[in-house]
Amino acid sequence: MTGPVVVRRATAEDVPAIVAMLADDELGARRESPGDLGPYLRAFEAIDAADHELLAVAERDGAVVGTLQLTVLRGLSRGGASRAQIEAVRVASSTRGQGLGERLVRWAVEEARARGCAIVQFTSDKSRVDAHRFYRRLGFAQSHEGFKLELS
Repeated sequence: MTGPVVVRRATAEDVPAIVAMLADDELGARRESPGDLGPYLRAFEAIDAADHELLAVAERDGAVVGTLQLTVLRGLSRGGASRAQIEAVRVASSTRGQGLGERLVRWAVEEARARGCAIVQFTSDKSRVDAHRFYRRLGFAQSHEGFKLELS
């Protein structure tokens, strides 16, 4: 793969490639089920229909090689500012180290800016040390401690 990279809004046809990337690491392998795309397609439909969230993909030579989700959160703090939440940043294992992750994140930051967001944030599993180094290199600060409550 040597062609130019295009970052674009994902389509339903991209869902199998996105799910494969989500499952292609130690954490994802334990929580994703790429053999049953039904739940993922239903989730994609809901995300795609919302005006405040989107899935994006990086495509090269007709193949999806990266993805992320961007959600705009409206709030009252910071003078009523909106913030963008970046999640599920993944790059296909065969194309890692080629700048695709940086391209995706920079695209998401510009999309957030265009949507009037005052801040961009994300969470990352504590075990993803290399990802944390990557995000710091892009100018993100580790400013908060995250908490989760599993409901299922």
